[in-house]
Amino acid sequence: MSDRLEPGDTAPAFTLPDGDGNDVSLADHKGRKVIVYFYPAALTPGCTKQACDFTDNLDLLAGAGYDVIGVSPDKPEKLAKFREKENLRVTLVGDTDKSVLTAYGAFGEKKLYGKTVTGVIRSTVIVDEGGKVERALYNVRATGHVAKIIKDLGI
Repeated sequence: MSDRLEPGDTAPAFTLPDGDGNDVSLADHKGRKVIVYFYPAALTPGCTKQACDFTDNLDLLAGAGYDVIGVSPDKPEKLAKFREKENLRVTLVGDTDKSVLTAYGAFGEKKLYGKTVTGVIRSTVIVDEGGKVERALYNVRATGHVAKIIKDLGI
């Protein structure tokens, strides 16, 4: 399991494919704040709730200077299906080899129904305009998480 990020750390650079196979890089968002959230799998109930919450609040977040990128280990085809089925407007990218998930501390051992398993740790990292970690939140809940971020950021 990789180390978790802390405020002040440099956010690991990444370039990953979106649902259309286009590359999305953290560097593309330089000068804006970015909410990078990590979720286990597209088209599952919790991940759908979280992605819909981000989509519903995207205009509010963008107006406050935040871009949103969702990262999962899914292939681009599944991300496209997820986006279309749920009418999502957030940018979703696939990290099939889990290297970005690992670099952000969002992949490793976790408790699932009382058992220790290895997988995606639902996490959110807020990156500032200069590419530094502003906040790093791990083991977050899918429901209510977006509202909590908005409240904590004072938006």
